[in-house]
Amino acid sequence: MPEIKQKSESSLNGKKVAVVAAKWNSFVTDEMLEGAVTALKAKGIADSNLITMRCPGSFELPLSCKYCIDHLNVDAVVAIGAVIRGGTPHFDYVCDAVTRGITDLNMSSSIPVAFGVLTTDTVEQATERASMDKGNKGAEAALSVIEMIQLKEALIQQGL
Repeated sequence: MPEIKQKSESSLNGKKVAVVAAKWNSFVTDEMLEGAVTALKAKGIADSNLITMRCPGSFELPLSCKYCIDHLNVDAVVAIGAVIRGGTPHFDYVCDAVTRGITDLNMSSSIPVAFGVLTTDTVEQATERASMDKGNKGAEAALSVIEMIQLKEALIQQGL
C-alpha cells in the first residue's frame, strides 16, 4: 500500500479559502472567526486569497458554504457557528441540520469544509471554546481545513 506524503505549508501558495461565520451568537463567533483567520494567515494563506463572509445563523451555514464553493472558486471553506442549548428542541434540530449539511457538502463537492460549529449546553462553555487563551475552535477548524487541502494535493500529485 502506498504511503501518502503530504507537503508542508509551501503547498498552500495560491490556495483560496473562505471562512463563513454565523452572525447569531456573534459574541462567540466573532472570536472564532478571528482565530480562524489568524491561523490561516500563519499557515501561509495570503490576504488576497482569504475571503470572509457572514450568514444569519448556524442553520444557514451549509448553504452559505455551498455559495462559496459554487461561486468563489475556493479550495476550502471553514464554517464557524455556535449553537447553545435552550429550553426547546430547537437546539437538536439546528445541530442535526448543520452537521448533516456540512457533511453532505464535503461528500458531494470534494471541497473540504471544516466544521467549526460549537454545540454547547451553556454560554460559558461556548465562550471558553472560542477563547484565544484556551484553544480557539475556529483556529482548530482552520488548521483542519489546511491539512485537508494538503491531503487532497498529495493524492492528486501522487496520481491516486
